Amino acid sequence: MKPLGKRSLLLVLTLVLAVGLVAVVWAEAPKGAPKGASKGMMRHGPMNLTPDQAGKLFDVKEKFRNDTAALRRQLFVGRAEMAALWKAENPDEKAIVAKVKELSALKGQMMEKMVLLHLEIRKIAPEGFKHMRRGEACGMGPGFAMAMGPGGPGSPGSEPAADK
Repeated sequence: MKPLGKRSLLLVLTLVLAVGLVAVVWAEAPKGAPKGASKGMMRHGPMNLTPDQAGKLFDVKEKFRNDTAALRRQLFVGRAEMAALWKAENPDEKAIVAKVKELSALKGQMMEKMVLLHLEIRKIAPEGFKHMRRGEACGMGPGFAMAMGPGGPGSPGSEPAADK
């Protein structure tokens, strides 16, 4: 390798290392956050839950996770099937439209379950919903609503919930 090539490679590696270090520093938790928390986890501030509330929230989230496991699997497999349909040399229009309808129905079921989850969480810890955007639920964050697809609740760009 020529000296100029080695210098360029060294410069690129140095820049990659610097960017990585900056990302780690930015990901550190804010002051007052629990140990192990990141800024993303704490964007709304600590919820100051009682031990009883924390236990109930954990149980509600676990029940939701278990109750929606089959539905999440169907969505995951359905998306893979959709991708395969689109990758075909001559995509089958009817099959794609049918798959879209199937995925939409599954997303609707997931949305219903998420609404019930959010209502249950709100009963347990109403103070946790004051500053959250639609689709977020006590630390689940906007990524939690990814099953809803683009534009779903909690997706980037969704408007904040009105304080009532």
